[in-house]
Amino acid sequence: MTMQPAIRRPTRRAEGGFTLLEVLIALVVLSIGLLGLAALQATSLQFNQSANVRSQATQLAYDLADRMRANRDAALAGAYDGVGFAAEPPACAVSPQPGGSIANQDIAQWRNALACGLPAGTGAVTRNGEMVTITVRWDDSRGERPPEQFAVTTRL
Repeated sequence: MTMQPAIRRPTRRAEGGFTLLEVLIALVVLSIGLLGLAALQATSLQFNQSANVRSQATQLAYDLADRMRANRDAALAGAYDGVGFAAEPPACAVSPQPGGSIANQDIAQWRNALACGLPAGTGAVTRNGEMVTITVRWDDSRGERPPEQFAVTTRL
């Protein structure tokens, strides 16, 4: 009888840690991916909020232009001229109590809407004949950039 040499099979003890190592590497890769996804979500929310504020600024600028067109004679006479950026952004009032002319009421309501709708929102109006430039400024930087600005020039 001839004896064949025994084939050694690997023991389970030698392979025991390899699967655990694979699981740990997979967890590291998954956690890096999830952190990247969370950062992407945070950036997306920040850009979405900035776009929302810019849309509000645009709407408020066109709102004053429409008010000026509705009160065109007074606007051409200079009733809306001289509205400049406030040194300090105005505080949001629950219901402003403007007095005087329609132009004064429009400006007071517009400034209040800027203060209530935009972070540190303020605005300015300059007129050159029938052309008027309405500029809205707000702070959307979270302390990282200078204030944002939107300007629209239109004919009354």
